[in-house]
Amino acid sequence: MEEGTKGKKTVFVGGIGEDVNESVIYEHFSTFGDVVEIQLPLAATNPALESEAKHRGFAFVTYASPADAQDAIDNMDLNELRGRVLKVNIARPTKATIQPGAGNRAIWESEEWLKEYAKPLAQSGGVQGRNAQRGANKAINEEAGSDDDEEAMQE
Repeated sequence: MEEGTKGKKTVFVGGIGEDVNESVIYEHFSTFGDVVEIQLPLAATNPALESEAKHRGFAFVTYASPADAQDAIDNMDLNELRGRVLKVNIARPTKATIQPGAGNRAIWESEEWLKEYAKPLAQSGGVQGRNAQRGANKAINEEAGSDDDEEAMQE
């Protein structure tokens, strides 16, 4: 067993076809041990047509023991299921850590982030900031231009 996978009971099963459902997965993966749960994530489809909901092409199978999960990986990885080659390995948590209660909100929607990183509009470089900068540059150029005119007349 690989380092860091001891105690992991959930396996990722990738590459499953559209004709595969939970019962087919259970039938093929229960031979390696007691299956506690099978998750078959559904793809986002038209909510009006729930009868046509399709899965996303992968599943998670949770076993009662880590040894059973490793047996499933050893025996089913790169095997065929209904004409499709499966990729089976230990399930890993998603890379993005989701804070409880935050959901799928953009980071800049939190007040803490805005207070720390957001600049006032005039300093942000947005349209108003650029217009204010142009006005300041124009005033500086006009002053510099009037000085040049005076020097040119004196010569």
